[in-house]
Amino acid sequence: MTLFRSILASTLVLVWFSAQGLASGLQPRDGWRIIDTPHAFSELVDRVKAAVKAEKMGLVTQASASAGAKGQGIVIPGNQVLGVYRNDYARRMLKTSIAAGIEAPIRFYVTENHDKSATLSWKTPSEVFEPYMAEGGDDLKVMAAELDGVFEAIAKRATIE
Repeated sequence: MTLFRSILASTLVLVWFSAQGLASGLQPRDGWRIIDTPHAFSELVDRVKAAVKAEKMGLVTQASASAGAKGQGIVIPGNQVLGVYRNDYARRMLKTSIAAGIEAPIRFYVTENHDKSATLSWKTPSEVFEPYMAEGGDDLKVMAAELDGVFEAIAKRATIE
């Protein structure tokens, strides 16, 4: 029985440490912005959608593994990818680099944390378009910098209490 308790205790410790690693959320990465918020997952998704509209951008795509899992009777922490762009930016981008078109729309990522709060993250447009800067030149660099500001404004609107 002692061996069983020892194995059980070791297993519980490993599970606890694993859960703590998952609970830490997204880790900082080059070119990413990550904002932890006090908002619940569904509330933050709604706030991002409203902020996108307020900043006169378009919500082009939406995808959610958690919604798909729920449809199969499986519960996982909430996550949603929101693709954001606008046609005038698309035309400007394509004028500088056809290849850069693969990157549009640029995405926000909303993730649910272990404490039921949510995190908003995104790769900055300047980071997203970096591989195309040699081809796109100054016009692409200027557009990406503009979009950096737009995405910051959307994030600020969505995350401020």
